[in-house]
Amino acid sequence: MEPAQIAIGALLTLIASYALVQRILSWIRVSRFKRQHGCKPAPRYPQMDPILGLDVFKTFKKSAVEHKALEAMTQRSLTMHRTMTVSLMGQSLIMTAEPENVKAVLALNFDDFGIGKRMSALGRLLGRGIFTADGSHWKHSRALIRPSFTRAQVADLDSVETHVQNLIKRFPEEDGTTFDIQPLFFNFTIDNSTEFLLGRSINCQTDPAQSPFTEAWDYAEACLPDRVRLGKLVFLWRNRKFDDACDLVHRHVDSYIAERTQGATDDKKTNRYNLLSELSEACSDPVLVRNELLNVLLAARDTTAGMLSSVFYFLARHPDVWRELAAEVAQLDGRIPDHDALKNMRFLRSVLDETLRLHPPVPVNIRFATRDTTLPLGGGADGRSPIFVAKGTAINYAVWAIHRLPEVYGADAEVFRPARWLDPARPLRPGWAYLPFNGGPRICLGQQSALVEGGYVVVRLMQHFARIEATGGEFREHLSLTLSHFDGVKIALWRKGE
Repeated sequence: MEPAQIAIGALLTLIASYALVQRILSWIRVSRFKRQHGCKPAPRYPQMDPILGLDVFKTFKKSAVEHKALEAMTQRSLTMHRTMTVSLMGQSLIMTAEPENVKAVLALNFDDFGIGKRMSALGRLLGRGIFTADGSHWKHSRALIRPSFTRAQVADLDSVETHVQNLIKRFPEEDGTTFDIQPLFFNFTIDNSTEFLLGRSINCQTDPAQSPFTEAWDYAEACLPDRVRLGKLVFLWRNRKFDDACDLVHRHVDSYIAERTQGATDDKKTNRYNLLSELSEACSDPVLVRNELLNVLLAARDTTAGMLSSVFYFLARHPDVWRELAAEVAQLDGRIPDHDALKNMRFLRSVLDETLRLHPPVPVNIRFATRDTTLPLGGGADGRSPIFVAKGTAINYAVWAIHRLPEVYGADAEVFRPARWLDPARPLRPGWAYLPFNGGPRICLGQQSALVEGGYVVVRLMQHFARIEATGGEFREHLSLTLSHFDGVKIALWRKGE
């Protein structure tokens, strides 16, 4: 045998031996870690392909195509195990609907988990901002954004009223006419959000010239879930229309930033707050300012529009709830509600809470372990022991299923019943079993803003309309980054008499 061959053979043997030793040492380290923390294995989701999980992928894909992914997720969680492990496309995944596990991921062990490669998937549209960043970048973004959601800013409802009136003008003139209210809510929220963010609304409800921006934003955003699903392979994704849409959105927002930089905006004259002005004072980089604005727009527009769509979906199907809410609204005697009035409307709040319970804006979420760690529940035969979570493991937590746990919400957990939040005999304190705005250090900063804006819109519409009927079919999910109704929300309304 030639010396070169001997040398190569020896090198390969050395490499293989080193890899084997490292594997053994890793096994010893993990075994010790598991013993120290009392970890037991979690049940595995049944799969024939334990490596790529192609059979599981097909099952999950079939549910998604049928718009039943959330239903299937809930069935798995409530009839099989609350916490299960599975391998999917080479990724180790833990699926959980256990509130204590979510509490550990989002709060108690916050530093053990991150958002993974979200920036790779979403960054082309949003850039690095509060929604796409982790670590120090996220902390900096949150510090920039947090002052925007003070009580004083949340309570400023004057601009909201303008957009509500524009919304009502888009409703059919003839009472009892069927229409889809969902896209109108999405236009309303982008108008309201851009006024808060940019200091001047794009007014897409009244100005057809703004349709290129809204169409570009909607298209680019619709592409994001596909990019997220590709994970590490997102670099293979090519779509010229997506790139063009992102560029158009950037140019549009950049024009607002340029106006602000040149002193052309009138926000100081009107004394009306906007995020652009605040960010520009704190940051001189226009790209960073644009990134934060787009990150907040994504969160502010879609979640509120989805919530409002679902509120009217449920109200149209529950005339008893409509009547009780109408009675509470009538106590205003036609006055336009302010922040304090909205805060005191307990049944209105229960309607919003129940809507967000059954239709949470983000019904399923994910985190990735940044180091070897544990989850408190899911291991052993009874599922009450901790489980080991290896670095890089994905934690998929099913908010939709958690919001339907019968031990928290009762045997009628699938039923829309706002009164459950007001029952003095059984006070509802769901804790980590209620997560419409996430939880822990990354809890949504706009939570109160969304509730105030949503409550205001509901009250103002009920002050204009006396009756509602459902004219469309039952709910079918549309899952993008947030939840919406695949078939829209088709209703008919009747105006109040003079």
